[in-house]
Amino acid sequence: MAVLSRRFFPSSVLFIASLMTAFALLPSALAEDALPHHLTKRVVGDYGFWSKYQNPPYGAGQIPYQKLTHINHAGVSFDSTGTLSVPQGFLEPELNVRAHAAGVKVLLLLGGDFAGLEASGAGQTLLDNIAAFEKQYGYDGVDVDWEFPGDDGDRAFLVQLMSGFRKSNPDHVLSIDAAPWGGSGYDLHHLKVSLDYFNIMMYDCAGPWTAHGQLNSSIFWDVRDPAPEECQPGGNVDGAANIFLRQVPPRQLNMGTPFYGYVYTNINQLFELCPNSVWTQDHSCDNTVFSGNYGTGFKPIINKNGWYTQYDPIAMVPYMLRVDGSRGYITYDDAFSTYFRVWYSDWQRGLGGTFMWSLDADYDGHSQDLMDAMFSASNWR
Repeated sequence: MAVLSRRFFPSSVLFIASLMTAFALLPSALAEDALPHHLTKRVVGDYGFWSKYQNPPYGAGQIPYQKLTHINHAGVSFDSTGTLSVPQGFLEPELNVRAHAAGVKVLLLLGGDFAGLEASGAGQTLLDNIAAFEKQYGYDGVDVDWEFPGDDGDRAFLVQLMSGFRKSNPDHVLSIDAAPWGGSGYDLHHLKVSLDYFNIMMYDCAGPWTAHGQLNSSIFWDVRDPAPEECQPGGNVDGAANIFLRQVPPRQLNMGTPFYGYVYTNINQLFELCPNSVWTQDHSCDNTVFSGNYGTGFKPIINKNGWYTQYDPIAMVPYMLRVDGSRGYITYDDAFSTYFRVWYSDWQRGLGGTFMWSLDADYDGHSQDLMDAMFSASNWR
């Protein structure tokens, strides 16, 4: 399909107030070199090692390196002693070779037993193990995913850990994945000293954990939502940017965009209440909602097979309903909403870039439409 361009934007869209005043970048926080492919905005892709075993397989040979600046390679974790767990099949030398040949940096996307590590005092062991792993296998940094630090002790520990990573690898790229609704879990003021950038996880407003058919990743907040408490604060790109920009320079922020969505099986309208939420233990939709990838799950049924697509005119994202009015509601992103989200984040709000979860979810065996739209919007100027 054709890549979207500026002419696709409705002239009636009213953009939120002008970009907040930029902060000066902290010299100690930035280890990045110039971006590849003549880009001035980061394009970061999350890549899980397991995707090469999926159908269709998505591995190092399918990644469009020429449209990325960084890759977060997911799969390595750690325990309370700081010992790394590297799954069978994770190591993929071709990934780093191809990426580096294209000027793209590869980071370890790291999760694990943060609470246990904090309690054990083995943080330095983790730092030493990661430094050795990066050196041995040619990684360019670390992206840390902790969802979520829960109290002041966790907040302080995350700052300490990121400071340790920075001292351990002063020239490497360092980032964290942070949700706008993570509460007080992130000490942004101190974290920004160590980090190159934050990846704002602007997705998963919808899911089995909500009682209503929310939109997975709104760009603007639709005030018609009858249950804003399920997503707010920060349950949209505009609101999430506001939260982070209060404490972090725009250059140090990447806005997230999802390459997946959710299917609600027992409602047939946007924002409808799941009937089973009345009696489920957690008063949520639970097992009547499941996730799906864009490339293989949603793209083939857009305005086909008994489904039709509508756009929320405020949130600026699509959703699907059944043509015959029977039960079924899908919240997802297509090429237009991906382009618009990236364009708005990069150029209207002036953020440093965008990232996505995850590269494989866009792949249908032949094309990567959302990736194309994301790159096109990042390269708008």
